[in-house]
Formats: sequence, C-alpha cells, structure tokens
Amino acid sequence: MWHVAAFYNFVDIASQRDAMRPALKELGAALNICGIILLAGEGVNGTIAGPSKEAVDEILAQLPFNDNAEIKWSTASVQPFFKFKVRLKKEIITMKAPEANPNEIVGDYVEPSDWNALISDPDVLVLDTRNTYETELGTFKNAVDPTIQHFTHFKDFVETLPEEAKGKKVAMFCTGGIRCEKASAYMLAHGFNEVYHLKGGILKYLETVPKEDSLWEGACFVFDKRVALEHGLEEAVV
Repeated sequence: MWHVAAFYNFVDIASQRDAMRPALKELGAALNICGIILLAGEGVNGTIAGPSKEAVDEILAQLPFNDNAEIKWSTASVQPFFKFKVRLKKEIITMKAPEANPNEIVGDYVEPSDWNALISDPDVLVLDTRNTYETELGTFKNAVDPTIQHFTHFKDFVETLPEEAKGKKVAMFCTGGIRCEKASAYMLAHGFNEVYHLKGGILKYLETVPKEDSLWEGACFVFDKRVALEHGLEEAVV
C-alpha cells in the first residue's frame, strides 16, 4: 500500500524557492518517494506518495508550510506515480491573473460539515471551478459547470456572468481547494461581494461527510493512476 499526500499552501517563499529544489530531490530519491512538488514564489503545491507514511511525513517536514496549509491523506493499492519531480514554476496553480493573489485576498472558507447548508440555499450561485473532463465524472447537485478546458479559462467564464451576480453569494469548489483560492481571489478583485469556497475541496468533503448525507454525485477525478475517488477516498471504478 502507498500513502498519498495531496497538499498546497500559499506562502511567500520567493527567497528560498531555488535552494529548496535540490535538497527535496535528494531526500525524495532516498525515501523512494514518487509524485510531484511545485515551488513558486507564491507557495507550494503537490501530490506525493511513499511506501510508508513516515517517509512522506519526512518530505512534508521540509516544506515551508504555515497554519493555512492543506494536506489530505489517502492510499493507493499500486504506486500512483512513475517518478519523483520537483519543479520551479511562476505559479503553483496557473491562472495568469496577477490580481488573484491569495496571499493578499481570498474568499471565506466553508468547512465540509457546513457545505450542504450553504449550497442548498437556492439564492447561492454554486460554481464548479474544474475542467470539463473532471466535471463529467462527478459534481455537486445543482452546481454550475463553467465548461472550461483549462483553469486559465475561468476568467473568461466569470466575464459571462451577469452584473447582478456580483451581489449574490458565490460558493465554489474544486478537487483539493487550491483552484478555489485563486478563483475566489479573482472574483473578489473583480467586484463580487460574497465569495465562499469549500475548505479542503471535494477530497476533504468525501473524506469527512457520510455518504448518506452527501450532496456529491458521481466520482472525483484525481491526477494519478487511481483516476477517481469516491466517499471515504476509496478508489472508484470508472
């Protein structure tokens, strides 16, 4: 069994980013880690796996997390990634919108236990910020699908919303939470007043909300050989 950690953290690491890469690569090789870590001035993002939880914890301990770090654990029956990579990037999630800076402004976090009540309000605009190949596998009941091919296109979708939408409550979600950090920052920067997002994303919801109480429909696409996960973060058959 492989232990998988999906994580991200928006935190200023511009001064230490370059020096972190070789040390992480060396340690990952020694611990038989697979997966990918992205380093940018705005923070860190990645999904890694190891043959033991202790090995993954040792890598995570080297990352400059602050109190807002999101780490979600799951397991895989086979090695979920072929290699271990550490890459330097301009953004840890690419949006190409400098005004969308979660280190300066971000939407209100909603705990998974409170999510059902929020999205059940008919006056709330519920947005799925993911790409079409992800939304086709599953989404929340009554969510609006922006039908985008890449996250950078989310900006174009926002431009199609009517002006009155800026006065509505907006509740958005994504796989692990990182895209919603940028998307909520973007919408706030463009005049939307109340923007909320699911803390920990769909994965945290599926991990913590009982299936019998769930408003999730389908499976959640993940970016490794497991393809998709269901409630309890069990591997889905798709």
